[in-house]
Amino acid sequence: MPFDFQQTDEQRMLVETVRGFIETELYPHERTVDKLGHVPPELGQAIKEKAKALGLYSANMPEEVGGGGLDVMSQMLFERELGKVNWAVQKFVGRPSAILMACKDEQVEKYLLPTVRGDKMEVFALTEPGSGSDAMSISTRAEADGDDFVIKGQKHFISGVGIPDFAIVFTVTGIEETKRGPRKLVTAFLIDKDTPGFSMRRGPRAVSYRAYDNYELFFDNVRVNKRQILGELHKGFVHAEEWLVGGRVFIAANCCGKAERAMELALNWAATRKQFGQTIGKFQGVSFKLADMKTELAAADALITHVCWKLQNGTMTNGDAAMAKLYASEMLGRVTDQAIQVFGGMGLMEELPLEMMWRDARIERIWEGTSEIQRHIISREMLRPLEG
Repeated sequence: MPFDFQQTDEQRMLVETVRGFIETELYPHERTVDKLGHVPPELGQAIKEKAKALGLYSANMPEEVGGGGLDVMSQMLFERELGKVNWAVQKFVGRPSAILMACKDEQVEKYLLPTVRGDKMEVFALTEPGSGSDAMSISTRAEADGDDFVIKGQKHFISGVGIPDFAIVFTVTGIEETKRGPRKLVTAFLIDKDTPGFSMRRGPRAVSYRAYDNYELFFDNVRVNKRQILGELHKGFVHAEEWLVGGRVFIAANCCGKAERAMELALNWAATRKQFGQTIGKFQGVSFKLADMKTELAAADALITHVCWKLQNGTMTNGDAAMAKLYASEMLGRVTDQAIQVFGGMGLMEELPLEMMWRDARIERIWEGTSEIQRHIISREMLRPLEG
């Protein structure tokens, strides 16, 4: 690995296992599914079963619910390796939403355990057509009606693979008065795909991760019982925050894996491609690009390792996670772009994965919080102690 924080033998074995898995089971399919625009169900199921056999499926979930029980540092290494391959295929190496640990009573048997086993798949439904970076502006509502709630609204840009079995849906369930004015109260619900009034369809095709599904969800007077509330009433964002903030760190690790793959492709090309009687790596115009890639990747790895250490020890702040996600995602954009420049025209040809990686890298600065939102979080955390 390009950094060393005294990895254990188990962590080194984990990295080798994941690396071997993606090389034999995932790399051969990423180009095919990118061109198809979807992952054939039989391929997705095959990846899932092979991941289960190796103990990689649900590795992020606690052992007590049947998961792999990886600690934070191990999960960082896990995500970094998986990041080298397209999300459309790596997603079948399931990492269920950690927010499902808020399941209680019959929800555990109905949603949590089947999802950890891979018998069910979920989607995390927060974003709406009128609510992107400003999550508090969601308008999907759940109106109380006796022991039930009636849900009306729409979600979009909801990522998933295959047809999900249920959705974790965030809704407005009330308003509270605060010193800064009225504030929406948000509640999360577990909603099965066959619930009357609930429908979904494939959303617009994106340039990034072409085979990674995104859905539009519609709720037309969907009636659910209060037993479908995930966690507590009005506490949807409280339950989601830990998953969202921690998730940003692992997305950052994912970006580092992608950047390393792009850098290694460029390095091998520079060491063998000849022009003007010598390998192009001997020209400063190329060699300095490689040096910049290496330096930026090392800086991102060091930052993420430190932030993950803080997460594991309970001292990570939202600003820490934001810095990791911001720097790693923007670093990835620069590295993939420079890697293509090293290859020249060949870098944009479909014979190589670089043009796909370049396209895919673009979304990393947008989803799970845009770069602008990350900068807002960081600067707010810096300024608040000085504002009296």
